[in-house]
Amino acid sequence: MRDPFPFPPIPALSKASEPLAKLLSFPTLPLHVHEVVASALFYTFIQVAVSPVLSNWLVPQHYPKTSRSKKLNWDVHVVSLVQSTLINALSLWVIFVDDERWNSNFEERVWGYTGASGMIQAMACGYFVWDLLVTILYLDVFGLGLLAHAVSALAVYSFGFRPFLNYYSCIFILYELSTPFLNIHWFFDKLNMTGSRAQLYNGIVLLVTFFSCRLVWGTYQSAVVYKDMWRAIHTTPDPSIVAAALSNNATLTNPDLNMLAFVTEEEPVPVWLAGIYIASNLTLNSLNWMWFFKMIAAVKKRFEPAKGGDSKVQEGKSFADAAKASGAEKSGVAPLRRRGNSIVDVIPDSEELRKGQIQ
Repeated sequence: MRDPFPFPPIPALSKASEPLAKLLSFPTLPLHVHEVVASALFYTFIQVAVSPVLSNWLVPQHYPKTSRSKKLNWDVHVVSLVQSTLINALSLWVIFVDDERWNSNFEERVWGYTGASGMIQAMACGYFVWDLLVTILYLDVFGLGLLAHAVSALAVYSFGFRPFLNYYSCIFILYELSTPFLNIHWFFDKLNMTGSRAQLYNGIVLLVTFFSCRLVWGTYQSAVVYKDMWRAIHTTPDPSIVAAALSNNATLTNPDLNMLAFVTEEEPVPVWLAGIYIASNLTLNSLNWMWFFKMIAAVKKRFEPAKGGDSKVQEGKSFADAAKASGAEKSGVAPLRRRGNSIVDVIPDSEELRKGQIQ
């Protein structure tokens, strides 16, 4: 499937990227560098322009009154919500309409390339470039966990420009299916909607998508890609594939017509490349499992009785917060007694998610 991005490559930008592409052995980078740059700039524009203006307009009672660091956190969540919604929709669309992906064999999954998958990979790289820069600039706010996430994700998706495992770019993007619900959950807390039915329903969807997409789907697909990589470091592409890519046949050397047009060497996948990919993938999967156990710990904490003299404080905590928000505390209204446990307690609040640095 051809690259469906609405704008063609910019010749000057493609040419400027060629030395880097040659140095890193990324032959498809010049075809998609405009998408990487456009995505990074698009998300920067949302962070510094769209989010502040829109947030001031939509939530004037909250956004203008927050500190600079909290505004930054808010703007980053807006970018994450936009990015995850956009990239998920595009990935699902490519998976379902790209016939070449459906019919891919082992060699095409490892060494193959399609313009549509290349676009998804480039847009993901653009986001992770933005994410990495923001995380480095504000490391004290976002922490080492998100820095590891940004570095690993950028490394994994950059290797697709070799091309390497270009087929899997859409598959692993689906990790992000839980991210829109995570961001919505966070916004509910910031807008004093903690414990509302809307947050409850969103929270249930968050837990289900996080577990099914990041843990079940992600772990299964990781095992599949490990199997392909193990075979690829012990196998070379068929000689006829290399001969076709090096021929003067305009059809066989056209990446829009031949998925294996960039396979110009009869060599197995280097062990170092597979090792870096696996290390990055294991880092991402480990973070996902760690975050999930953080969520489980938050759930367990809600059902544990408070110790000693703190019990009354714990029992009235959620209702005391609501009383402060409405001014009831000033009027002398006593804190209400805590209701019995319900399914609402199963959904960790945003502070508990934040401490786990879930992205």
